[in-house]
Amino acid sequence: MTATVYILNGPNLNLLGKRQPEIYGSDTLDDVNASCAALSEKLGVSVKFMQSNYEGQLIDWIHEARHDAAGIIINPAAYTHTSVAILDALNTFEGPVLEVHISNVHQRESFRHHSYVSQRAEGVIAGFGVQGYDLALRRMASLLAQ
Repeated sequence: MTATVYILNGPNLNLLGKRQPEIYGSDTLDDVNASCAALSEKLGVSVKFMQSNYEGQLIDWIHEARHDAAGIIINPAAYTHTSVAILDALNTFEGPVLEVHISNVHQRESFRHHSYVSQRAEGVIAGFGVQGYDLALRRMASLLAQ
């Protein structure tokens, strides 16, 4: 049976490739999804790739993952810095959680330096552009194989 990894993306990531390309690059979320899907086949895991601008939807997917996923990779975007609710939901998930940020949040505004999600995540990948998703997926596959 193949392990499923949920890859959750927060607000404004639907505009990836169009919004502030000087920070986030020119790849779209569809490009990231395609890259993750191709890599997941090589790693022997399956991925369910989702994006929402709504906090409650992300929480519902985390709840769903409790039954359907072995691990979660999450780029909570702006909710990183504000959402205790997402942290609480992640705390109900028993598998590994990895946090991804396209930009190096520590080189940006000071309010971006704090992450609620990091309190739950086994690891954080930031500043590697969209390649961070592939790095997270490789790490997740390694964690799930242990």
